[in-house]
Amino acid sequence: MTEKGVLTVLSGFSGTGKGTVVKELLRRYEQYALSVSATTRAPREGEVHGREYYFLTTEEFEKMIGDGAFYEYARYVDHYYGTPRVFVEEQLQKGKDVILEIEIQGALEIKRQNPGCLLIFLIPPSAEELKARLAGRGTESEEVIMARLRRAVDEAEGVEAYDYILENNDLEECVNRLHGLIGSAHNRAEAKLDQVKSIREELKAMVKGE
Repeated sequence: MTEKGVLTVLSGFSGTGKGTVVKELLRRYEQYALSVSATTRAPREGEVHGREYYFLTTEEFEKMIGDGAFYEYARYVDHYYGTPRVFVEEQLQKGKDVILEIEIQGALEIKRQNPGCLLIFLIPPSAEELKARLAGRGTESEEVIMARLRRAVDEAEGVEAYDYILENNDLEECVNRLHGLIGSAHNRAEAKLDQVKSIREELKAMVKGE
């Protein structure tokens, strides 16, 4: 029987490098699958349906809401964003460890529906380093950078509910630690209870047959 995969939600401050960490994790290990979110916004140049996002019409998205097809969803600046349930469940049943890269409120909703999922929050070494990384992109004005820093103040609200807080100072070390945490989750008691119960029943049958 294929062991069910672990559902991991990765959150963190904007500019901490979540996307880079996940990309490197997927490049190194075949056991992972990245959950693709759905949205009603239009694709940007270079974006592909089913890769960056599932691009849906508002009518399609709202029908999925009505059908209970999302783990969580939200509306930001006139557009919906959500995590489709079917893809995640299919991958987990195949034994894939599924990674979700979403904000805290969505993560807490997923935890409510899946108490066994793993919540990991990614942080920079310091606030100064976070500002330096945002500035280092070279694509944003000082005004935009300050707006992102103000947003970061709110981005950690609810972090106390997370299982682990992981510092991203060195990419290789961060990816190794993330991989290790997810690997450990496979051996949590709750993940192995069915196997233990099965062994226990087999032992009972053996003892009766003495």
